[in-house]
Amino acid sequence: MAAYSRTQLLLLLLPLSLLCLCGFGSVLGLKAASGPAEPPNPPVLRAADPPAKDAPAAAAAAAAAAAGASPPRRATGWKLSEEEACREDLTRLCPKHTWTNNLAVLECLQDRREETDIAPDCNHLLWNYKLNLTTDPKFESVATEVCKKITFFFFLIRPINLSREERGRGYLVSCLVDHRGNISEYQCNQYITKMTSIIFSDYRLICGFMDKCKEDINTLRCGSINIGHKDVHSQGEVIACLERALVREAEQQDHVRPIKEECQRAILRVAELSSDDFHLDRHLYFSCRDDRERFCQNTQAGEGKVYKCLFNHKFEEAMSEKCRDALTTRQKLISQDYRVSYSLAKACKLDLRKQRCSLDTNLPRAREARLSYLLLCLEAAVHRGRPVSGECQGEMLDYRRMLMEDFSLSPEIVLHCRTEIEAHCSGLHRKGRTLHCLMRIGRGDRSTTVDSVCQSALQTLIQSADPGADYRIDRALNEACESVIQTACKHIRNGDPMILSCLMEHLYTEKMVEDCEHRLLELQYFISRDWK
Repeated sequence: MAAYSRTQLLLLLLPLSLLCLCGFGSVLGLKAASGPAEPPNPPVLRAADPPAKDAPAAAAAAAAAAAGASPPRRATGWKLSEEEACREDLTRLCPKHTWTNNLAVLECLQDRREETDIAPDCNHLLWNYKLNLTTDPKFESVATEVCKKITFFFFLIRPINLSREERGRGYLVSCLVDHRGNISEYQCNQYITKMTSIIFSDYRLICGFMDKCKEDINTLRCGSINIGHKDVHSQGEVIACLERALVREAEQQDHVRPIKEECQRAILRVAELSSDDFHLDRHLYFSCRDDRERFCQNTQAGEGKVYKCLFNHKFEEAMSEKCRDALTTRQKLISQDYRVSYSLAKACKLDLRKQRCSLDTNLPRAREARLSYLLLCLEAAVHRGRPVSGECQGEMLDYRRMLMEDFSLSPEIVLHCRTEIEAHCSGLHRKGRTLHCLMRIGRGDRSTTVDSVCQSALQTLIQSADPGADYRIDRALNEACESVIQTACKHIRNGDPMILSCLMEHLYTEKMVEDCEHRLLELQYFISRDWK
């Protein structure tokens, strides 16, 4: 009863505007899960049967145990591994030590390789199990118990009324997932991490996302939203398709099929909530699984570390094309909203506030959210001698280098310089070579010239990346001038802005090499002019 009361109290404070896992059953034609449907215990499941009535309680107990907490109810012992629908797949695909833990079974089966088939009845069972799990009042009681300090705090600051009918609609779990970046309590954090992996396995479990993006999913033909289509890979593809459409829209002059604003916000919010753990971006996870093992095997998941590692290896010859494409889409989302990068948002949060760079945090797609705006604002603060933390400056350096390496991450360059790129820079897109090709045309070394709009876009990008402050940001320049730096400028500290001055001083000496000379003059032309 106490757990029930605490659940009611917490539900009083949850605004309905949160990203939520609420009752999308009505949208899909399902019965609302105020309590899971009940075949007798233990059941033999047909394709249309939902999990047993004790399933959410058992899973809630497992999740609480995984978080190191004691659940308020005794688990009844219902096990996914004992269900006939999944027994064969489980025996074939999952280690024996996972069989007694429903969440471990769930993680094993939903992280399977794409070429590994799971029986339709098992897929159906897993999906209904997750639906009931995320909306069951028993589960909310466990969440309240494990996160009681957090929920009590929310109750104190948001005392509002909420009807009894809204129990079991997922608002509690929704609130905790939405605020997990601010939750430092270990047990609660572990518990929410487990739940997040379940929620993000299927876009339809993110309530509100279905309502906000259903029309765009149909218009863009992004995949099936049929209740019978529950394959975990296909569901990740739906969000990936919407993400690709969103970044493609920014690169087009005429928006033939514009994505609705509320769906755009939902796409970016889902990308932001998956920014700390690459397992949560299902399309990228499956596209880059082998590349992660190849390049980032020793990188621990969490805090966006695997994303950063994969970004650093994006142009390696051994990187698979499907992974490179998925990484590029993610980087383009970061260009639209810097909060899609967990490490950048975390490192620069206080600095953005101090320098008044993020005045309106309620509009995910506002000007202040764009990566270029963030970089320009904080770089201006650094140049004026204002304090910006070393951690934030380190993150800025990484993303400035990222912008210089791949022109496609700037929608303005793609949109306004398409003609010049296709005519003169085809096939030079890697490691910053396309940008240097455009700079070369802009300097007038060729008979043709760069269109004024393209020139403006190029100048804005170079101002955002600010390679004049650290030559290492410009990879093409860095590689071309490495030998000159090692001989003529070896007395200057690595990364010092004086390196560029040193290179200019040796421009016409015997120590200069031709390739370095060209890259240096191309860059110098743009950073030495006042284009205002």
